[in-house]
Amino acid sequence: MEANVAAMLQETVDRREIYDCLMRYCRGIDRLDRAVLLSAYHPDAVDDHGTFVGPVEKFADYVLDLHRTHQHRTQHHITNHRCDIEGAVAHCESYYIFRSLNKAPPLYTTASGRYLDRLEKRDGRWGIVDRVCLVDIRNDAWAPTGTEGDAAYMPIRRDREDTSYRRPLKVNRARWTV
Repeated sequence: MEANVAAMLQETVDRREIYDCLMRYCRGIDRLDRAVLLSAYHPDAVDDHGTFVGPVEKFADYVLDLHRTHQHRTQHHITNHRCDIEGAVAHCESYYIFRSLNKAPPLYTTASGRYLDRLEKRDGRWGIVDRVCLVDIRNDAWAPTGTEGDAAYMPIRRDREDTSYRRPLKVNRARWTV
């Protein structure tokens, strides 16, 4: 009985630490705080954000420059979140909503999709190792017919061929843009 309680407690702690990791990502992006952003990842992590695919250090430079240049403010919201933990490896699918106040028209943009993450617990710390960002829906300012921009990202599927089912999740190095 005590072993079951200890295992349940550890799983609860792991889930909380994983969720906190994802919240650090959002805070780092929205506050343009490179150190906080990078704290969500392990140093050897790879991020596939469609228009950028490559190592996390270069992703941080790319995405912070993008937001600093084009937006006054951004918000990254995590909504639905599921997490499968097996030992020191976790696979997560986190739905997000992105909103921005832009410096040039269109002044407001919105997009929503999913972050697919493979995280590892190393030296007692959970961090993202591989991330794939999928954009499911963009507002009409970005995608008047709904599908503009899709080619840059991994395809969205509504069946078991969707990237979210891949185990282990691994960013396709052939997609690197840097």
